[in-house]
Amino acid sequence: VHRLDKDTTGLLVVAKTLESHKSLVSQIQSKTIERQYCALCVGVMTGGGTVNAKIGRHPKNRKKMSVLQKGGKPAVTHYRVTHRFKHFTKISVSLETGRTHQIRVHMAHIGYPILGDRMYDGRASYVSGTSQKLIDMLHPFDRQALHAQRLTFRHPSDDRIVSYEALIPLDFKNLLILLKKEDSVNLGVSE
Repeated sequence: VHRLDKDTTGLLVVAKTLESHKSLVSQIQSKTIERQYCALCVGVMTGGGTVNAKIGRHPKNRKKMSVLQKGGKPAVTHYRVTHRFKHFTKISVSLETGRTHQIRVHMAHIGYPILGDRMYDGRASYVSGTSQKLIDMLHPFDRQALHAQRLTFRHPSDDRIVSYEALIPLDFKNLLILLKKEDSVNLGVSE
């Protein structure tokens, strides 16, 4: 019914019947399926917000997507800060649309790429002042720190609202433990 980017962990909806597929696709098109993600961004955000910027193929690299001033498809991403570290921010993200690489493109566009995201610069850039020791410790995390944590939708067979949640995987959890130990600061926001 929908997809996850390569190296993004978490939940995905699969329809068992054609009827179910039609119902779920209709819910996605009408924006009634709620998708919530957990992400870890490079940089310290001051607060949450909304990115409303069209996304389309990158003009020079066909494997990438980018925010486009002309053309592209509407894309809306809402995010809120759930924990701040000295050099990173853990956020909760919800989508109104579901464009390819949407969260990754939007977060990079506003200057807070997803940690570990090679395609959108989350590995190459760190905030000034990040210790080499911490960078070396983060280097083994070999994917983007993005997890599809919760899905809520109407069940196709009986119309009841169902919600599913996937726990943060061990590699991501260990990354957060490392940051709490090595990059901790009390900035007043925490889950």
